[in-house]
Amino acid sequence: MENSLHAVLIFLAAAVLVVILCRQLKLPAMLGYLLVGLLIGPHGLALIADNNDTRALAEFGVVFLMFSIGLEFSLSKLMTMRRIVFGLGASQVVATLCVVATLTVLAGADWRAGVVLGGAYAMSSTAIVSKILADRLELNSVHGRQVIGVLLFQDLAVVPLLILIPALAGAPAEMAPVLMLALGKAAVVLAILLFFGQRPMRAWFHLVATQKSSELFVLNVLLITLGLAFITEQAGLSLALGAFVAGMLISETEYRYQVEDDIKPFRDVLLGLFFVTVGMRLDCMLVLEHASWVIGALVLLMGLKVVLIAALSRWFGSDAGAAVRTGLDLAQGGEFGFVLLSLAAPLDLVPGAMLQSALAAMVLSMLAAPFIIERSEHLARHISGADWLARSMALHNVAVQSMAVKRHVLICGYGRSGQSLARLLGAEKIPFIALDADPARVREAAAAGEQVVFGDAARREVLIAAGVMRASALVVSVADTTLALRVLEHVRSARPDLPVVVRTFDDTDLDRLREAGASEVVPEIMEGSLMLASHALMLLGVPLNRVLRRIRDTREQRYGMLRGFFHGATDQVEDSAHKGQKVLHSVLIAPGAAAVGRRLGELDLAVHDVEVRAMRRGGIHLDAPLPEGRIAAGDVLVLFGSEEKCAAAQIRLMQG
Repeated sequence: MENSLHAVLIFLAAAVLVVILCRQLKLPAMLGYLLVGLLIGPHGLALIADNNDTRALAEFGVVFLMFSIGLEFSLSKLMTMRRIVFGLGASQVVATLCVVATLTVLAGADWRAGVVLGGAYAMSSTAIVSKILADRLELNSVHGRQVIGVLLFQDLAVVPLLILIPALAGAPAEMAPVLMLALGKAAVVLAILLFFGQRPMRAWFHLVATQKSSELFVLNVLLITLGLAFITEQAGLSLALGAFVAGMLISETEYRYQVEDDIKPFRDVLLGLFFVTVGMRLDCMLVLEHASWVIGALVLLMGLKVVLIAALSRWFGSDAGAAVRTGLDLAQGGEFGFVLLSLAAPLDLVPGAMLQSALAAMVLSMLAAPFIIERSEHLARHISGADWLARSMALHNVAVQSMAVKRHVLICGYGRSGQSLARLLGAEKIPFIALDADPARVREAAAAGEQVVFGDAARREVLIAAGVMRASALVVSVADTTLALRVLEHVRSARPDLPVVVRTFDDTDLDRLREAGASEVVPEIMEGSLMLASHALMLLGVPLNRVLRRIRDTREQRYGMLRGFFHGATDQVEDSAHKGQKVLHSVLIAPGAAAVGRRLGELDLAVHDVEVRAMRRGGIHLDAPLPEGRIAAGDVLVLFGSEEKCAAAQIRLMQG
């Protein structure tokens, strides 16, 4: 007990200190854990022994990592990104594995060592790359989508590699039967769990959730995760495969996000312990003795991946800049590379010096990764000069077309919403410049004489070229929160006084966008539902003034700029502070009223400074009634004007 507590205290103290240091240097905590293992392990200060008990506990970190990957697994996401995932991602993993395996054999090692090293080198760090891209708001950029697609396939590729590596340790004559048996077991277990486990899993989680006990819920998650890991281990497969399946099963239930939140503390702590054990295996003296091997492995790892991934990205249709940035972002080693090497180490598939060199190269590549990703745009600019020259010419075109415009509205995105807004602005004689990243759309619209230019609104230089410093307003018409946040960041640094209206799909990110500087956020789902509700209510016979009041109350909860706009839609304005403000007022034309049988134009309501906004006749609602139309008994006219003016107009309609 004393020795165990002593080891735990050393681990905790070293981990806290080193992780704090990594946070201060803005490095991933994972690297801190690797350094802790290096420091306190048998090849460092020898404060903790690298024994089977420590490794068994650390293996649970891999279990929860694979469980988290399973939770993120989404068939719909795979189908949406299938060309990147199964095209670029699969090509990258296969090409890297084959090239590394070939070079390893040429260096005199066994081909099985080449397969292990090839699989490990094919992996990149999901934790490092996804976090940095998210912080830089680049997840939805061209290279960002490619990076995420490749990482997703790498995560999936770990599953067959976890089955393959133990099979490689057998005798050559028995390898094929062992591998076929392992794959057969995996197929049977996966089929049973995935095809027949969905309904029982959902029902079981529902039963546990109805008990309304957070402790019971967490215990159930641990039971499912470790239970399925135990089942796959008993079937001769790995613990990690069972955890991955458990995550996949739970990802299809409505409890996915709660499970992910509850499991995170266990995953992070145990995964940290796993990386500590990886660091403990790194022998610095052996690495120094074979420094040339380490340098060669590092150059091979990063250089090979940059070249291969960039070439494959170009082959799949990316421009040179995006291809180079994709290669640079994925050049480092990854978490699953350590998992594969840790699995192969006790099986003696890789010679000791070569394994140490590979581990050291992966650690060094991950240390360099944040700096490389931060500088990837600058590096890509120098590597792909022709592509960046083309971008400079496109930027020049934006500046030329916007040079003569001022006090204009800058529209980011020229899809349906952007085009509708442009038509309304054109009707009001308000100048605008629209930016769109779809060359086909820009070409068609520009040929029709529209003020639209090709450009990425998420780039500061494009916004400056489009005249953001001279604009009177900016509208993000694309329902893309990441793009909107990037635009807001640039606008707030260049023109903090510029009003910005942002379109979003729903109200999930409304507060986040407002905090980022949006003057107003328009959730399209809410607006659509409001229009749907208003038409349904009117067809059901609810008075128009009551419908408008309901819509007003709902909008007031979300829109600051529209508060008060619908005041007076009821029969009288309750708040005297709004006296004189223009309101909407509905008037029912009774039989015998003076307006019956007369044309709207004849009534000349404009002299009262009142406008007829809409008319309802029976079940038909007209947003823009014609002046020549005659008024009939039972019609409802929607007037727009001050309360006093609407009252005078109502008298004219009724009494003449």
